[in-house]
Amino acid sequence: MTATTPHPAQLQDGVVIGEGVLLETRPASVASRLLGAIVDLLALFVLAVVTALVLGGLDVTVDAYAGRILLIVLIVTVTVVLPTTVETLSRGRSLGKLVAGVRIVRDDGGPITFRQAFVRALVGFGELWLTLGSVAVICSIAHPRGKRVGDILAGTYGSRVRSAAPVRTAAVMPPHLAGWATHADVARLPDGLALAVRQFLGRAALLHPGSRAELAQRLAADLRPFVSPQPPPGTHPEAFLSAVLAERGRRETLVELERVRREQAEAVLLRRLPHGVPDPDA
Repeated sequence: MTATTPHPAQLQDGVVIGEGVLLETRPASVASRLLGAIVDLLALFVLAVVTALVLGGLDVTVDAYAGRILLIVLIVTVTVVLPTTVETLSRGRSLGKLVAGVRIVRDDGGPITFRQAFVRALVGFGELWLTLGSVAVICSIAHPRGKRVGDILAGTYGSRVRSAAPVRTAAVMPPHLAGWATHADVARLPDGLALAVRQFLGRAALLHPGSRAELAQRLAADLRPFVSPQPPPGTHPEAFLSAVLAERGRRETLVELERVRREQAEAVLLRRLPHGVPDPDA
């Protein structure tokens, strides 16, 4: 089976994940990432000044050997430990990236992990601190996605998060599959598969006809193990995908409505006065 190829015009709007589906995300510009780095440096400077004032107020004296150890620990903490911790806990958003509207994500568009944050910070010690950021800037300008060396080795890139949110339309139930879908048993779909199907249906009209048909068949084959009974013979793969997503949406809406109704009923019971106590509002 040959790999599917998105329409060339799509590559300007996002990135393609492993399922061959385009995600609504765009690489951040070098200027945005540079702004984020400057804000992070200012935050580190403020933190260093506050730390120095606190330590100065303690009036603690250390010898030269202990001072060298303390300096090494401080350098490792600032250049490796702190960036790794912040990016891991914030899923790729430091203070500077938050201001610049940038998030560090994996090449497939997912949130970064500790390993990727650690690789970025470790490589960043050389390309950011030892070279004053010159290597990172040159690499970001030359790379089509604006990656620095740490991003290339970690498999990450900077993504814009302040672009206008795309309008997402719900999947439409094909009329001839409505009866089948209502009685079908649809198991919980893996998040990656559900996202792939949803993105494919939203972008199907922009795909090359051959790639569109191939990807629809592939996704339908991945989806069939989660559906029982199977759709009627001769069902078009895209109709099958749309019917499953539409039915999942309908059932999730019913579950949510039932949850809201139950919470409202419980709230009424909680507000009800004990038996025998007159209600002033009655």
